[in-house]
Amino acid sequence: MTRGNQRELARAKNLKKQQDQAKKKGAGESGVALKERRERDAATMREKQKKAQDKKEAAEAGKK
Repeated sequence: MTRGNQRELARAKNLKKQQDQAKKKGAGESGVALKERRERDAATMREKQKKAQDKKEAAEAGKK
């Protein structure tokens, strides 16, 4: 039975993959960076909504 070796290789590969994923997850964004990104994204969305609202009001004013 040669499958035992394949299983061991697959287990080692999977263990390495899980460790790499844990490193990426842990080394990702810190709480501060995440908060800053959320604030920046929120500001961008508010700006887009304001432009859309202005465009809508201009279109309504053109109809009247």
